[in-house]
Amino acid sequence: MTGILAASAPRPVTPPLMDVLQVAVLVLVAAGATAVVAARQPVRQVIVLSGYGLLLAILFMVFQAPDVTLSELTVGAVVLPILLLLGLAKVRKKEE
Repeated sequence: MTGILAASAPRPVTPPLMDVLQVAVLVLVAAGATAVVAARQPVRQVIVLSGYGLLLAILFMVFQAPDVTLSELTVGAVVLPILLLLGLAKVRKKEE
């Protein structure tokens, strides 16, 4: 009997405001991806990529994935841009 009651229990409904927030963040992430592709200078592209990593972290937070949010903050918004900037500096130094 408990199996039937558990199966027929209604699922919690997300509030409409949360749906609007999720759609808004998804649109921002799409705009951020377009901005990364549209940037032509490598240094500017790395900076926009860092902002895009921050937008992805916000997206994961809105969709309630805190572990992925922390991973994206450390890797996508902090470590990766620093490594890319260091790599660009090394390549430019070799070209001189």
